[in-house]
Amino acid sequence: MKVAVVFFAGNNRNQLTETAKGLQQGLEKQGHQVDLIDGDRDVNVKLTIYEYICIGVTAINFFGGKVKDHIPKFLSNSGLVSGKRSFAFTTKTGLRQMKTLRTLMKSMEHEGMYLKNSDILSNPQEAEEVGKRLHVG
Repeated sequence: MKVAVVFFAGNNRNQLTETAKGLQQGLEKQGHQVDLIDGDRDVNVKLTIYEYICIGVTAINFFGGKVKDHIPKFLSNSGLVSGKRSFAFTTKTGLRQMKTLRTLMKSMEHEGMYLKNSDILSNPQEAEEVGKRLHVG
C-alpha cells in the first residue's frame, strides 16, 4: 500500500523530522511503500496517489495550540484527499500538545480526510513502534 508521511516542522525541525523518519521505518517494516514529504519545503505535492496519509506537526510556539497557517492551504492544494484514511501526530514538546493535535485534526477533517488514529509521539523509537502497529490496510 502507498503511504505518505507528511510533516510540517515549525521550530523543532530536527525532532519532527526524526520522528517522521521513525514512523516511516515502522510502516516500511509492515511492507508498505512509504514516501516522506516535508510540507514546508516540498511544494505542489499531490497526495491523490496515496491510500493512507500520516500528517505530523509541531506547534509554532512553546504554548502550543497553533500550527502553521499554510497547512490547510497545503491540504486543499494537494489533490483529492477527501475520504482518505489518515493518521495525525505531533511531538511531545512545549505545552498543550493535545490542543495542537486537535487543531491539526480539525484542518484534516475540514478537507474530508477520515481520521483513523492520532497520537503524541515523544521520540523516533516510539514513532517506529507506532508505525509497526498502525493498522493501515
